[in-house]
Amino acid sequence: MQALTDEERAVYEWQMWTRDFGEAGQQALKNTTALVSRVGGLGGPVCLELAAAGIGRLIIAHGGNLKPSDLNRQILMSHEHLGTPRIEQAKARLLALNPRLEVSAVASNISKENVDRLVGEAGIVFDCAPLFEERFLLNRACVTQRKPMIDCAMFSMEGQVTTIVPGETPCLQCIYPEIPPGWKREFPVFGAVSCAAACYGVMEGIKHLSGMGASLKGQMLYFDMRNMTSYRLPLQRRPDCPICSQLWKVSPP
Repeated sequence: MQALTDEERAVYEWQMWTRDFGEAGQQALKNTTALVSRVGGLGGPVCLELAAAGIGRLIIAHGGNLKPSDLNRQILMSHEHLGTPRIEQAKARLLALNPRLEVSAVASNISKENVDRLVGEAGIVFDCAPLFEERFLLNRACVTQRKPMIDCAMFSMEGQVTTIVPGETPCLQCIYPEIPPGWKREFPVFGAVSCAAACYGVMEGIKHLSGMGASLKGQMLYFDMRNMTSYRLPLQRRPDCPICSQLWKVSPP
């Protein structure tokens, strides 16, 4: 466990004033490696806020080059980098914000070939991928390796976040047994909605790591920014879930 430096105490002083967080919480962040799947509209602000909060190491995974249609929401990116790999711009921006941060940049999306290794290097996972194929791969690896996963998602004006802890909560495939019909890669996106879901997800991760506050374990926070409403939905484990049922510590409600 690495102690905080005087520089880190100065940078993070104001957030360490938060009740039930303090220096112990800050030290927990410093000594954590977080994997973030994608650095786009959701993953970008997740990375930015984790870097600002003082996470020790980020593993970021995203393939492909920056396109004009990315710029309405991908806040780690800039116009001058159109046509270049997103992952390079993301790493540079994160290090500019927090030069103490260690960033491992993977220039490909989560896949069967890399998921076990990347999850194995992380202490916590943030699922920000738009495709259920990637999300299911992350979910399976996190359950198998007993790694907590913060699942963030959005569509149009709506967003949702939940905390998945293998053996304690429903997993992603309890919530979505199959890919929802009609789901596709491109869908309506406002950057502000993505950022809202990302910020909720980051605070869930920080709370899980530090032991601060009440968690969304076993619940999903849903919000609708069209009407500015939000509520929590209880989540149920599936007795026949092929991914997580063998890890249950208690009988499902």
